[in-house]
Amino acid sequence: MELGIGIGWRPEIAAEVESLSGIDWVEAVAENLCADHLPDSLVRLRERGVTVVPHGVALGLGGADRPDPDRLAGLAARAELLGAPLVTEHIAFVRAGGPLAASPRLEAGHLLPVPRTWDALDVLCENVRIAQDSLPVPLALENIAALISWPDEELTEGQFLAELVERTGVRLLIDVANLHTNHVNLGQDPAKALDELPVEAIAYVHVAGGVEKNGVWHDTHAHPVSEPVLEVLAELRSQVDPPGVLLERDDAFPPGAELAGELDAIRATLRKAAPSAGRGPTPASDDTAGAGRRTAAAPVPAGSRDRTAVAQTALLSALVAGTPAPEGFDHRRLRVQSRALAAKRADVVAKVAPELPEILGDGYRAAFLAYAGSRPMSGGYRRDALDFAEHVLIAGGPDDPAARRRLTYWWQDRSGARPPRRTTRLVRAARAVLVGK
Repeated sequence: MELGIGIGWRPEIAAEVESLSGIDWVEAVAENLCADHLPDSLVRLRERGVTVVPHGVALGLGGADRPDPDRLAGLAARAELLGAPLVTEHIAFVRAGGPLAASPRLEAGHLLPVPRTWDALDVLCENVRIAQDSLPVPLALENIAALISWPDEELTEGQFLAELVERTGVRLLIDVANLHTNHVNLGQDPAKALDELPVEAIAYVHVAGGVEKNGVWHDTHAHPVSEPVLEVLAELRSQVDPPGVLLERDDAFPPGAELAGELDAIRATLRKAAPSAGRGPTPASDDTAGAGRRTAAAPVPAGSRDRTAVAQTALLSALVAGTPAPEGFDHRRLRVQSRALAAKRADVVAKVAPELPEILGDGYRAAFLAYAGSRPMSGGYRRDALDFAEHVLIAGGPDDPAARRRLTYWWQDRSGARPPRRTTRLVRAARAVLVGK
């Protein structure tokens, strides 16, 4: 299946994406789409013959739990609504805890790396098979960027991906920016990863920008694509002709002309790196090296899910709840990752609930980061916004009476039913506000 050159569709740049020339396809974050209604921009793109691929971020297929049936059903519904030729997700875990770990449920709000161990691979493969059986189209999985690495890993990234493809027939979404990120942060050689992974299983490729700060590369998707990332793309193109290449941008959106310039740089890189006629590797195909063909499912060995659950819960708890760092991890990198998770929470909550920074003003970010340091996220970002507002009110804030009233009314309008104990506490806080008018 040939996709061509594409760009990530986001509501903020919908008009710019529609006006770009030479766009064969777009990718849309699945969780940002309604399951029964498409934004007008995507409708127009589809009417023009532009393919739309849903890109999931919330399944957590690398987690210890089996995939949530409702999330799978939602992804399937979006694939059918879009008439998509495939759906994509990530090789990552996004939540931990629960019954398998005998601990409270924790949400990362971010894609976290799966340990490259045989236990984690066994769990991932079964989860992938469950997802494949629930989806109406083929599934492709993306390698992620990481600030931290697991101790005592048993496989390289390339070996891990190759084994995953061999066992499940899943296709790959290779993010060359993530390969560069892991080169800077973890010392992993992108050329070696490309040599080891089954490039013939590639469904398409992501290209994105980032920035280096204090020796750590942050995969921001908010900066222009850097030359080192294009060099990784060139290395990949020297080995295989990927069916599709897509530019991702998720924040700090530039004018359409700058997006067009980045797409031109991607096209030029692909042309320059293409092997000369008559030599070079075989182009990617649905029929090579077992890609797309599943082997017989082997049961997950006893204890693999439990061990994976305990390990992932310990790591996530250290990152979002301040518990001691698990043995073998780089403590400095854990602190960097922890701060990054809290900052991302603050940014996303400000987007899904823009009234909060408006009401709290300049004090919003400091207040949220203080809250996030002691209150792990247990649900989605909208739940997080409500919990933060409740936390501020119970603590007697904000100091300004008018702001307290606005925050109280905002919370009441959106909270719905709550457990009695917490409702009682909020009522007391609200009563104190009204009395103090």
